[in-house]
Amino acid sequence: MAALFGKRLRRSAMTTAVAAAAVAALSASQAPGLTDTQNGRQSTADATPSPGDSATGNSPYYTDLPPLNSPTAPPSTGPGSSGGTGTGANEAGIPATVLDAYKKAEAELAATEPGCNLPWQLLAAIGKVESGQARGGNVDANGTTLKPILGPVLDGNGFARITDTDNGAYDGDTTHDRAVGPMQFIPSTWEWSGRDGNGDGKKDPNNIYDAALAAGHYLCRGDRDLSQSGGLHAAILSYNHSQEYLNTVLTWLEYYRKGTHEVPDGTGVQPGDRSDGSPSPSPSPSSPGTTSPSPSTSKPPKPGGSPSTDPSKPGGGGSTSPTPPTPAETVTHIEDAGTGTLDATAGDAFAERVAVRTENAAGKGVGTVKVKLTVVGDTDLAFSGGFKNVTVVTDSTGKATAPPLRAGEDTGEFTVRATVVDRKLPGLDYKATVSARKADALTRTGDTELTCEAGGQFADPVQVRATYKGDAADGVATTATLVKSKDDATENDKGPYFKDADGKAIRTLKGLKTDGDGRLQLPRIYADDATGTFLLRINTTGGATLTIELKVTAAGATATPSPSASPSAT
Repeated sequence: MAALFGKRLRRSAMTTAVAAAAVAALSASQAPGLTDTQNGRQSTADATPSPGDSATGNSPYYTDLPPLNSPTAPPSTGPGSSGGTGTGANEAGIPATVLDAYKKAEAELAATEPGCNLPWQLLAAIGKVESGQARGGNVDANGTTLKPILGPVLDGNGFARITDTDNGAYDGDTTHDRAVGPMQFIPSTWEWSGRDGNGDGKKDPNNIYDAALAAGHYLCRGDRDLSQSGGLHAAILSYNHSQEYLNTVLTWLEYYRKGTHEVPDGTGVQPGDRSDGSPSPSPSPSSPGTTSPSPSTSKPPKPGGSPSTDPSKPGGGGSTSPTPPTPAETVTHIEDAGTGTLDATAGDAFAERVAVRTENAAGKGVGTVKVKLTVVGDTDLAFSGGFKNVTVVTDSTGKATAPPLRAGEDTGEFTVRATVVDRKLPGLDYKATVSARKADALTRTGDTELTCEAGGQFADPVQVRATYKGDAADGVATTATLVKSKDDATENDKGPYFKDADGKAIRTLKGLKTDGDGRLQLPRIYADDATGTFLLRINTTGGATLTIELKVTAAGATATPSPSASPSAT
C-alpha cells in the first residue's frame, strides 16, 4: 500500500502525514475480513479463488489514485447518494456515455435486485481501475469502444495462466484468454455473466452498457448487500482478488461519492501506472491483440547502466553480455501448417481454419511467437466475433491456428494474410472463396391451377420453395421470366406480365431472394388480351429451374384443367 501512496503523493502537494492518515482512516473503516456486525456474519473476502473464478482473471489494473483534494459535492450528494454530479478536479470527470451506462445499470439493479444496494459509483471506481473509463470514453454513440480493449495474454508469464476458453471469439486469441472490454471480463466469465444493457439484442463485452450491467450483476451475486462492508469487500475481491486492488477501488469509490461531473466522450483523464509495472497498453490501429508502450509512461532505465550490464562482475563498470534474442527474432520464415481449402457459402462459417508455423533457420518450429492474421480489403468476411485482424501465439511446435472465418454476403475471392509480429518478414497469403447462396431444387408450394381471363389478373399468387441438398436454401438469388416456350427462354412479348413501380408491364424480375425457409412469393401477375397457355420460368443461383404454366382464357370462357407446373431439366 505504501508503494501506491508513493505514486499518489508524487501528484499532490499534500504531506506524507496527511496521506498516511487518509489511508489509515479508509483501512480502519473498510478493511476486508471485518465482521458484519449488522448481520452477524463473517465476510468471505479472505477466501482466495482461482484466477478463473474472478471476473478479470486477476489481470493487471491501473493503480493511479485520485487527488487528495476531493471535488466539492453538491448539496444532494454524499456517501450513499446515487446522485453525485457536482464539479471538481479533472479526475472527477466521467465521460458522458460511460457515466450514463453506470447510472442505467444502477437503476436496473435497483429494480431487479434491490437488496444488493449497488451504487453506480462502485461501477465507476472499477471502470476507472480496469480501463480508465473505457480509455477516457473512447466509445461510439451506442457505447461500444472504438477499438477493442484487451488485457495482457494470460499465459502464466507474470500473470495467471488461463488457456483459451472461447476459441478466440471475444479476445482474438485461440491459445490463452485475455480480459476484454472496459470492465475487463475474461471470456469464460462473460459467457455466463454477459448482459444486454443497451437493448440491441447482443451481449458485447466491448460495449460499456452491456459491460456495466454485467459487472453490476456479477458484484451482486450471492445475495450480497453492498451497503455493508463485508458484502462490499467480498464483491470487489471477487472481481480481482488483491488487497491492493480492493484499496484502490475503495479509494475511487469514496472519491466519486463526494462528487463527479460529466465530460464529453473521449476527453476523460487516462491513467498511466499499472499494477504489473508495465506501460499503459494502447490498441494497435488495426489489431485488437497488440499493445505498444505509451511514450508518456515508459519507464526510465534503472540506475547503473543498461539491463545487460552486470556491475558485480570484475572490470569496474561491469561487463556487458549480449541480450538473448526474443523468439520472434529467431524466426526466419512463416509457412503453412496444413490449412485446407478455404471456401464457404455466403453467411456460413468456413469448415477449414488457417494454420501457420513459424520456423528458424534450422527449420525448427519456434514457440511463443505472435502471428497476426488480417482479412485484406473491403469485405464483410471476418473471423469469429467480427474481427478483421486477430493475433494468435504459436505453440511449442511453432504452430498457431486462427479462429474460424465466417463469410458475409460479399462473394468472390478474398485474401487472408499471416505475418509475424515484430519481424519484417514476407507474409503468407491464403485465398478464401465465398460463393453465392445456391439451390439445387425448386418446387411450387401449391397445386391450384393458375388461370385468369384476358385483361384480368391471376387470383392465386405464385409461391415456390428452394432447397439445397434437401435443406431450405435461404437468401438465394432468383430470377423470374415469362418465356416464349420450353425451348426458347427469351422473354415473351405478349401474354401475362408483372408491373414495375410505375405500373408499366415487365416480363422479367431480377434480384429476388428466398426467405429464411427458402420460400419466395412472386408479385401479382396480370394478363393482356392474348389468350392461351403461357410459361413462367424461375431460375436460382446453383442451377435450380422451375417452369410453371399460366392459362389465359377469353372473357367469359371456362378454363380447361391442365398441369399447373412442370420442372424442366436443370
